[in-house]
Amino acid sequence: MEQRAPSYKERFTQSRPSKTAVFWACVGSMVFTMIVGFTLGGWVTGGTAKAAAETMAGDAVAKRQAAICGVRFKADSGKVRKLKELNDTSTWSRGEYVQKQGWATMPGEEAPDSKVADECVKLLVEIK
Repeated sequence: MEQRAPSYKERFTQSRPSKTAVFWACVGSMVFTMIVGFTLGGWVTGGTAKAAAETMAGDAVAKRQAAICGVRFKADSGKVRKLKELNDTSTWSRGEYVQKQGWATMPGEEAPDSKVADECVKLLVEIK
């Protein structure tokens, strides 16, 4: 009589893994899940999420305060000449120019904010 090889299903139902094998299989699957989650799944730690949230909040505040900078520019008596000077200034030093004019200094603050100045430059360059 010829014996056939057992199928995968038969071999699976007959297998009796030890507690050690089950434990290490669980540990391996957890480690694999974490590796895939942090590298490909977009998971981040709490510190990374907090830093990203603070950066986004700071950028949003700077964009909102840039509108105040634009109002200060419009109130300036030499705005036409200063806008021409701003457009003639190199891209890298436009933020410094806005800071020197005092438009990026927010009410209640001693010094101008560089993020506000950069956002203000974006608004002022669009003015024709």
